[in-house]
Amino acid sequence: MNQSTILKSLLAAAVAAALTGGAAVAQDTITIGSSAPKTGPLAQGAAVTHWPALHLWVHDVNERGGIDVGGTKMKVELIEYDDGTVNENAIQNIQRLATVDQVDFLVAPYGTGINLATAPIIAQYGYPQIAVTAVTDGVDEFAARWPNSFWTLGTSTANAESLVKVLNDLRDRGVIGNRVAVVNVADAFGIELANAGKPALENAGYEIVYDSSYPLDQADFAPIISAAAAANPDAFVAFSYPPDTFGLTGEATVQNLDVGAYYVGVATAFPAFAGANGPAAENVLGIGGVDIGSPVMQDYIARHIAVTGETPDYWANPVVYASMEVLEQAITRAGSLDKQAVIDEITNGTFDTVMGEWHFDGNIIRDYYTVGQWQDGQFVGVGATTDKLSVVPARAKDGWQ
Repeated sequence: MNQSTILKSLLAAAVAAALTGGAAVAQDTITIGSSAPKTGPLAQGAAVTHWPALHLWVHDVNERGGIDVGGTKMKVELIEYDDGTVNENAIQNIQRLATVDQVDFLVAPYGTGINLATAPIIAQYGYPQIAVTAVTDGVDEFAARWPNSFWTLGTSTANAESLVKVLNDLRDRGVIGNRVAVVNVADAFGIELANAGKPALENAGYEIVYDSSYPLDQADFAPIISAAAAANPDAFVAFSYPPDTFGLTGEATVQNLDVGAYYVGVATAFPAFAGANGPAAENVLGIGGVDIGSPVMQDYIARHIAVTGETPDYWANPVVYASMEVLEQAITRAGSLDKQAVIDEITNGTFDTVMGEWHFDGNIIRDYYTVGQWQDGQFVGVGATTDKLSVVPARAKDGWQ
């Protein structure tokens, strides 16, 4: 055999070994694709709620050797793309994850609007979509239209009506009167909650003395707070996303908005909200909540801090983690990476999660926290859709310190 033949044989052997090794690695690894904001208006929320919960889950799974798939432990690889808070980018990212990266499973996107925009293409490629950061009244319709989709964070109507119940309790105790100012971000999330919340308030006997919406990229909240204050409300309600939750509250502090109940939306449950507002955060109401006294939740918070270096939010972050626990348990029960088999397991199974025992009723989680409040430095659940969940009484907003 001449030198050229020997070199060709060695090269062929090396290529074959590389291909064999690559196949072995792929076979032993489950690839999970995630498209969510790292830039754009929703990046701040995703940085607290979405990405760290995923990173913790990947760490935890791989730390214990991987996911059991038919008796074989398979580690997890996360492939990440930034959608820039743009629906079209999210659709393109998911198409790439499905066709170029050929990931085994997808993580649902971040945000109500983006979840709805990407649901058709996720269904087209046959992936389960466990939508965590989506609040919409269309969940029953969407679950029927896309049987691969699962909805965990509730409906706009349930969240709004539960808020009204909390306000009713404060009113019954003489903390507030009937005058309410309502504002909302002009995105799917805020529009739906406002459309559900305003009739619920009026049906409960409240007078909406100020009503306004603002764009997703709103930066100056002084005119909104000033106009709301001029209407002399007893309560202020904002169906807001993270940047505006911080912006509205900062301005309310500056202007010393005098209300007995102050409610803002996504990001109220963020530890950074208390950090940014100091004593002014005390007794602020917001969407979401957890059973902060639960040993399981306390353990989750401790592990999250240890692995990611950050404290999780007290609402959707652990729900993101719970959704991945559901996916993991469904894969193990299916005994394969077959997407439809995993969807079937999610549809019919009961799952042990950091949020408690989950069972999807018509592809929907029906028991969840709706309203939380900062009390003594902790964001605690004061409203829920069911008495199965532990809640505490809401307190008055007693000034901005």
